[in-house]
Amino acid sequence: MPGPVSQPQTLADVRTLPELLRWRIKARPAAEAYRHFDTRAVRWVSQSWHEIDAEFETWRRALAAEGLAPGERVAILMPNGIPHVAMDQAALSRGLVPVPMHAVDNPDSIAYILADSGALLLFVDTLERWQAIVATGQPLDHLKRVVCADAGGLITPDARIVGLDHWLAQAPVATAPLTDVAVEPNDLAAIVYTSGTTGRPKGVMLSHDNVIANVQAIARRIAAEPHDVFLSFLPLSHTFERTGGYYYPIAAGACVAYARSVPLLSEDLRHVRPTVLISVPRIYERIYALIMQRRASGRAIERVLLDLTIAVGGRRFDARQRRGPPPLLDRLLWPLLKRLVADKVLAQLGGRLRVAVSGGAPIAEPVIRLFLALGLDVLQGYGMTETSPVVSVNTPEDNDPHSVGHVLDGVEVRLGENDELLVRGRSVMLGYWRKPDETRRVKQADGWLHTGDQARIENGRITITGRIKDILVTSTGEKIAPVDLETAILADPLFEQALVVGEQRPFLTALVVLNAKAWALEKETLAARGKQGGAAERAALLARIAAAVKAYPSYATPRAVWWTLEPWTIASGLLTPTLKNKRPALERRFASEIEQIYAKKPRQ
Repeated sequence: MPGPVSQPQTLADVRTLPELLRWRIKARPAAEAYRHFDTRAVRWVSQSWHEIDAEFETWRRALAAEGLAPGERVAILMPNGIPHVAMDQAALSRGLVPVPMHAVDNPDSIAYILADSGALLLFVDTLERWQAIVATGQPLDHLKRVVCADAGGLITPDARIVGLDHWLAQAPVATAPLTDVAVEPNDLAAIVYTSGTTGRPKGVMLSHDNVIANVQAIARRIAAEPHDVFLSFLPLSHTFERTGGYYYPIAAGACVAYARSVPLLSEDLRHVRPTVLISVPRIYERIYALIMQRRASGRAIERVLLDLTIAVGGRRFDARQRRGPPPLLDRLLWPLLKRLVADKVLAQLGGRLRVAVSGGAPIAEPVIRLFLALGLDVLQGYGMTETSPVVSVNTPEDNDPHSVGHVLDGVEVRLGENDELLVRGRSVMLGYWRKPDETRRVKQADGWLHTGDQARIENGRITITGRIKDILVTSTGEKIAPVDLETAILADPLFEQALVVGEQRPFLTALVVLNAKAWALEKETLAARGKQGGAAERAALLARIAAAVKAYPSYATPRAVWWTLEPWTIASGLLTPTLKNKRPALERRFASEIEQIYAKKPRQ
């Protein structure tokens, strides 16, 4: 076993994730590290780096008592919060490999990941969740221990199962802290399973060096400050949140506050008042939809003020990005518009946000332009689980909302066949767990990773233009990227979810889930105009969709629509845990409806 290494003096000296935590604790032990809502005390509480390390120590001892060997896997099926982080840090300190799983995933997928990873310990939120996993029938005899956070009245004949409080209480007591098990940069730091939009998820093997290299590169690009507060609500099983919202704040010495839940997110934003937000486009789309709904139902003066704020603020943003000087009238109007409109809208996000990073999918232009006009720096970036994950990101000083920014230092990119984006660097994964053939298919021997995304690269700035596999080819030979159309449709607050189909069909069809309140208002408007019934509703929806995709060629405009008010969910197997459409599953579920649409020619 390698001998001890010298203690890192700077972030650049850090080699592994346990070193990162130890370095941070030593550097600023009294600074605020974490904030969470204590349901028993009914208040938000804070913990310093020194205090959180003392709490982690109990977890380290409890996990060490299990006798697991370095390299063995520990599965974590928990929502965001201190317990999730504590188990992750305990596992890393013992040389074990965390397997973070989506807390909202379905039992069948969870059982598959447990079996595929060969995890020996599972940390799960409730006994009911564990029982649902067992009910899938997947053999899980390899599990030696199941720790339930909320054990309730735990009565079970399975000796492997133990309540969290009891598990921690049984941790051996010692007078000195445990010594971390020595790990090397190329040792596994996690197996993170991809969402699996088209099949079973694959386990992405990320080393300590993969993650640390990405954290260091992010720190050189966007510098968070020790006084910053992150609000964490994306799943910690999502590599974007894991690196950007968990490990990177440790590197920056910033505080992370854990949101209570997505339904309480708006309340938590106003209370915590974060300065940095890591999010996916859907959050911004929902806020945009609310703003547009209020605009539609507001007074004329309110609509005029909002529209003027967006126009003036948009020109101010362009001027700040050196794309033209702001007109004198804009400079005079902005202080008033900021006070009357922009500040009030941004107050709903806490009022202190200085930067919001968005990843995972593109944001529709009207959505991102709204926030930029209000004065919030929304920065789009690009990455994937296989790259730990960040490849590129915009910055406040150089923000092109049409692109995903410049490539990070230490990362190489180039275009391959069919304009496929290829990536190489220290942050590129080791490979897929127990899938060498799959690894060889996407990662070349010289280290270049095939992303599957099409792109343009201009002066180091990346613009994603499509997805190689997600191209529809109609029977007329037109090639269309459905995800781009779906993103555009979702910019309209009437639409909650969207799927565009049309492979080898004469035209495109949109399957949409409608916002119930917005749809009720739309139908009232139609009735007031004397238009009622399915034909009128269909025409209205097609008109809204056509307006949303007007920037695309006419052949890319859906000519038929099917709608519902029933959301597509993860539990129904129609969405991935990261809320992406499972296209094959959706097409199977609605195969009858799709066939009925194409059985009759739509009106021109």
